[in-house]
Amino acid sequence: MSSSARFLIAAALLAVTAIFLHARSRNEVLPMRQPLKAFPQQLGEWSGTDVAISHDVLDVLGQGDFLLRVYQDDSGRSPDVDLFLAYFSSQRAGDTIHSPKNCLPGAGWSPIEAGRISISSPGRAPFPANRYIIAKGAERQLVLYWYWAHDRAVASEYLAKFYLVADSIRMNRSDGSLVRVTTPLRSGESADAAQDRLLAFAGKIVPVLNNFVPR
Repeated sequence: MSSSARFLIAAALLAVTAIFLHARSRNEVLPMRQPLKAFPQQLGEWSGTDVAISHDVLDVLGQGDFLLRVYQDDSGRSPDVDLFLAYFSSQRAGDTIHSPKNCLPGAGWSPIEAGRISISSPGRAPFPANRYIIAKGAERQLVLYWYWAHDRAVASEYLAKFYLVADSIRMNRSDGSLVRVTTPLRSGESADAAQDRLLAFAGKIVPVLNNFVPR
């Protein structure tokens, strides 16, 4: 499928979603939850430090709850892992989840490899996530991200939009989130080694996501 055809399909899907959600905007269920700032700062051997998000970036993100935190391995031997969480209690008023593949180029990063990967976590079936290697000059980073809502993870932004409409019909809710983890590739480090690091870290955050992104 050509890029222009994909663009037209995506634009049509977004327009239909916006019209439908606006029509059902009354009496929306807004579930109770913990704020993202309460997300655990200690995850196994990883200790987190919050990073302030600039006002310019917050203006672009819209009316949601956001967390940017750098986790460091207590042993000091592993590179840091950045965690970004974005939660929208409602996506019916125009504030929707921004895809990282659109935001990263604006921050100066270029994707040099893209694909999908499966993430496993105890007590649940494996789920798909997007996998990107991005570059800025000589720097390289590995990025994994997925969309999470109502105890369900999807990698496709189109499928996330489908579930957004379906959940609005079924549950009268339009809340949802984006989960993104990033780590640098050290000089001489393979992408597989960085991937193992992110997969191990992701396995620690998945079990607690439902406390902050309601089922």
